[in-house]
Amino acid sequence: MGFCSPVCKILRRGKYFVLLLLSLSVLAWIATFSGETVKSLQVSSATTRTLVKDRDSLRDKVNSPAPDRLKTPPPKVQCPQESPLLQGALKLSFESSLKLKDVEIENKGVTEGEYEPPDCKSRQSVAILIPHRNRERHLLYLLHHLHPFLQRQQLHYAIYVIQQAGDATFNRAKLLNVGYLEALKDYSWECFIFHDVDLVPENDYNLYVCDKQPKHLVVGRNATGYKLRYKGYFGGVTAMTKDQFLQVNGFSNTYWGWGGEDDDLRIRVELQKMKIMRPPADVARYTMVFHKRDSGNEINKDRMRLLGRTPQVWKKDGLNSCSYKTLSIERLPLYLNVTVDIGKPQS
Repeated sequence: MGFCSPVCKILRRGKYFVLLLLSLSVLAWIATFSGETVKSLQVSSATTRTLVKDRDSLRDKVNSPAPDRLKTPPPKVQCPQESPLLQGALKLSFESSLKLKDVEIENKGVTEGEYEPPDCKSRQSVAILIPHRNRERHLLYLLHHLHPFLQRQQLHYAIYVIQQAGDATFNRAKLLNVGYLEALKDYSWECFIFHDVDLVPENDYNLYVCDKQPKHLVVGRNATGYKLRYKGYFGGVTAMTKDQFLQVNGFSNTYWGWGGEDDDLRIRVELQKMKIMRPPADVARYTMVFHKRDSGNEINKDRMRLLGRTPQVWKKDGLNSCSYKTLSIERLPLYLNVTVDIGKPQS
């Protein structure tokens, strides 16, 4: 017992010392671990910032515009002043066996009546307006020849056929006003060709483009021995820019029946100090597809009286007073068929 007591005391003191050393070691280890953790967190934070920065950089690269060579094909060059595809005077054929499907197959580049040259940019965009009622055969012959004719001229064009609904007296002029207004809802056409359905151009050097002045394209036709019908004739097929037609306030809306409306337009042009241009007589030639006068398109016996008042009424009778109701718009393969109710003549 005497011996054990001092030894036990020494052992107890040693145990306390060991525990103290272990405690200090644990504290030292905790301190070391904490420092490494802070460093690790700092590194991790820096890495995260780098990744975020890299991700933003990648997003910017992805969203940045692609080089032009990848984004769009190079722009088309402008079509030449004179198309290399022109063939001049051609012999026209009007086969009774011709079907609309045949014409569609021949003009696969035409979509909903519209065509653009595949390899160059057209110098003008042209809307062809054809007033129509019950002339399906004439329309077929015209489409058969007119589509390739216009394509050889390397034009961006669309053909609009404006159908007069009902059985009221025919009004060519008002239908052409409607065609102009409706076509501009599709596209800002630069040039308008006002085209009778029974006149087929014979020579593709007779260019369907507009000029600085209004242009009359029918110098001669087979029915008149290829001579101008009369000195001031401005009918059949005429070409005016969008602005020229607007400046004269379009056609009069008051000519119901055959005759007078083209002379009225000529007077409007002359009142604006414009000069009518014509291509050479040997180029501006047409074949007229013969037919009897349509029922509902009798000669307008009031036309001379109406012509006498044109200088007084042109500003308020025309595009700005053209009222009509659009019944349907059919986007057919070869043309846009616009059917309208234009009312009836006032009694």
